[in-house]
Amino acid sequence: MKALVVTPGRPGIQLAEVDEPPPEDGEILVQAMALGVCGTDREIIEGRYGTAPPGHDRLIIGHESLGRVVEAPVESGLTPGDHVAGIVRRPDPVPCPNCAVGEWDMCQNGRYTEHGIKGLHGFGAERFRLQSRFVVKVDAALGLTGVLLEPASIIAKAWYHIEQIGRRARWTPRRVLVTGAGPVGLLAAVFARQRDFEVHVLDRVTSGPKPQLVADLGATYHTGDLKDACADIDILIECTGAGALLFQVMRCVAHNGIVCLAGVSSGHRVIPVDPDALNRELVLENAVVFGTVNANRRHFELAAEALAAADPEWLAGLLNRRVDLQQWQQAFERRPDDVKVVVQF
Repeated sequence: MKALVVTPGRPGIQLAEVDEPPPEDGEILVQAMALGVCGTDREIIEGRYGTAPPGHDRLIIGHESLGRVVEAPVESGLTPGDHVAGIVRRPDPVPCPNCAVGEWDMCQNGRYTEHGIKGLHGFGAERFRLQSRFVVKVDAALGLTGVLLEPASIIAKAWYHIEQIGRRARWTPRRVLVTGAGPVGLLAAVFARQRDFEVHVLDRVTSGPKPQLVADLGATYHTGDLKDACADIDILIECTGAGALLFQVMRCVAHNGIVCLAGVSSGHRVIPVDPDALNRELVLENAVVFGTVNANRRHFELAAEALAAADPEWLAGLLNRRVDLQQWQQAFERRPDDVKVVVQF
């Protein structure tokens, strides 16, 4: 079968013939339908990180999956034809206290593995196998937009933790600011609108599909001056990883506000910060700043519910470039109007 493969640590990617997935990978055999492309994939292709499975030189890339069940045991609750996505992270083998109870997204010792990223082949192959506890059923009515389940799971986790933190006291949030109108930021806005918040999205892009996608949600799109976007924000979900922007908008959060960092910075920029002023504001206003990455099964299931409740036409607008496997090179090109690019199998 064909798969998109890299040699970790070396720049480059190719479409290659690989062996069929062995039965020991899992009792669920899945025929790939679509693969989402994200910044993590591009960084692995650039050779910046990524780890092949033990005993292998190459890594099948891809962690945003959508597939159709080919084989599944009765006890799995799945039947051939079901649409499914694979959970990305697997718990570490020790396991640590969190991995032992299914909270592997909060692994404490770093010995977890991740499909298409760290120690496990990914979903960028025509077929793959999974254990039933790492498979999540996706509403077939979503069609190809079911491939958004993995990025949506990241936001499901973010909202789960925001709501847990919010229970520390009487809290009646009203306004949400999302920084970054990429796929993760737009999905964060969807989750906020489903909770009936007043939603503002801040991005530097002034044309293309993003402003209209935000408007169609009933949210407000901002560029340029931060003052209008940042007034009395109760919840800030930061999806750009841009450090300079982060420190500007963090100071706009209202009393008892919560800041969720969902974007990863490049680490290549030095930004002058007044730590005393920032400390004073966070302490005196009871603000919380926390980071989030990856997701466990609970978050994937919450994401599946949120996608099923979303406007299907709006979700389809996120997949603005759908590339057939035969033209796979085009999927990894950067184009200014891209929102979400997917490879179709």
